[in-house]
Amino acid sequence: MFLSCPILAALLGMLIAQFVKIPIHFISTREWKWNLMFSTGGMPSSHTSTIISLTTAIGLIAGFKSNEFAICVVVSAIVMHDATGVRRHAGYHAEILNTLLVDFNKLIEALKNPNIKMPESREKLKELLGHQPIEVFGGAITGIIIGMVTYYLYPF
Repeated sequence: MFLSCPILAALLGMLIAQFVKIPIHFISTREWKWNLMFSTGGMPSSHTSTIISLTTAIGLIAGFKSNEFAICVVVSAIVMHDATGVRRHAGYHAEILNTLLVDFNKLIEALKNPNIKMPESREKLKELLGHQPIEVFGGAITGIIIGMVTYYLYPF
């Protein structure tokens, strides 16, 4: 077969988690948002789903006491920590910077000083970068299920 079971599990983990974001968003907001298929953040975490699908498949194939599984567990922990920590805080910073930019533009306009040139309009920074812990947990559950299903359906 062209793709190994772990690679296929990881790819499916990413694609399915990204796709599932659309109906989950619809259920909570009654709004179809198709661009979620290509965005970061949201429920479930596709980064977590990807790495946990890979980790699950490796564990099932190589064994849960193997070095390969141990490596995957460590990388999984790093990815999940990053999703809930660094990336989420970068999103908070983007939110604050966007607010500051709007306030700054309002201040410049209020001053109406002809010597002050209006700043260029800049694209708003993406604020939804990271995940809440429940979104990472959802990604982990999604990844375990996808890893197991891929393993059991893969034609060895």
